[in-house]
Amino acid sequence: MSLHNDSIVIDGLIIAKWERSVFDDMRKGGLTAANCTVSVWEGFTDTVDNIAEMKQKIRDYSDILSLVRTTEDIRQAKRDGKTGIILGFQNAHAFEDNIGYIEAFADMGVRVVQLCYNTQNLIGTGCYERDGGLSGFGREVIAEMNRVGIMVDLSHVGSHTSKEAILESKKPVTYSHCLPSGLKEHPRNKSDEELKFIADHGGFIGVTMFPPFLKRGIEATVDDYVEAMDYIINLVGEDCVGFGTDFTQGYDKGFFDWITHDKGRYRRLTNFGTILNPEGIRTIGETPNLTVAMEKAGWGERKIQKVLGENWLRVFGEVWGA
Repeated sequence: MSLHNDSIVIDGLIIAKWERSVFDDMRKGGLTAANCTVSVWEGFTDTVDNIAEMKQKIRDYSDILSLVRTTEDIRQAKRDGKTGIILGFQNAHAFEDNIGYIEAFADMGVRVVQLCYNTQNLIGTGCYERDGGLSGFGREVIAEMNRVGIMVDLSHVGSHTSKEAILESKKPVTYSHCLPSGLKEHPRNKSDEELKFIADHGGFIGVTMFPPFLKRGIEATVDDYVEAMDYIINLVGEDCVGFGTDFTQGYDKGFFDWITHDKGRYRRLTNFGTILNPEGIRTIGETPNLTVAMEKAGWGERKIQKVLGENWLRVFGEVWGA
C-alpha cells in the first residue's frame, strides 16, 4: 500500500451525500483531493447556499479537510494528511443567464463546471437529447470560464456541443467521469473518436465506474474498472487520463429520481435500475484497492502515479493558473 499512500490521489468527481462519514471514508481511501459536486439543478441562490454549507463542513472538519483553490493547495493537503475539497458543478444552471455570476463563483472557489447535465440549457445540449450544439451565450460562458480559471467539464454533454466546446476553449477541457462506448453502448459513454478528439486538443479524460455504464454493469469488479482505463489509455496515451469515480455514497432512490428528471413536470430521462459499485471499490474507503488492481494488471509505478492523480494535478494547473 506504500505506493498508494505515497501518491497524490485525485478523484475527478464525487457526488456523495456530504457528511462526516463520507469525509472520513475519503481519508480512509487516501484521497488527496476530490472534485465534489455542490450544484446540479440548483439556481444561483441555492448553489450559494450549498457552497456555504460545504465551506462550513470544511471548517468543522478541518482536522481532515481543506478547501482547494490552487494546485499548491492540493500538494499542501497531501503534506498535511488531509483531503482537499475542490468545489464543482455538474450543470451550469447556476450561472442562470448572467455571465457575471461565473467570476462570482470563481471567487467563492468553484474550479470545475460541467456545461450541461443530460438535457438542454442556455449553453448547449446534454447527451440524452437531439444535440443543437453550443449557443452564442455558451461561447461567451466558455470564454469567461477560461478567463477566471474554471475548468470546462463535458461528461454529460451531447457529442456536438462537446466538440464545439473543445474547439472553443482556449484551455484544456475534461470528460471528468466517462466510459468508452467501445466497451458498452450507452448515451453517457464516449466513442473512440470522441475520446481521441478531446485528447488531441489538449483535453483530459477521467474514467468513471458508475455501474450502468460499465461493460458488466453491477457484475463488474475493480478489475473491470482498470480494464476500462486501459482501453482509453490505449487510445490516447497515459498522460491525459485520470479517474473520476462518480461515487454517490449515502444517497437513496429519491436522489436518483431528482438528478434524472427531465424538462416537463414529472418527466424522467432514464431509469438506472440497481446501483451497485464494482466489487472491490464499493465505497470511497476502498480506493486503495484501485492501486492494487492497477499493479495486478501489470501497470508500472509511473503509470499508476500519473493516473491516480499527477495527471489531474498537471491539467488543473494549466486551467487554474498560479
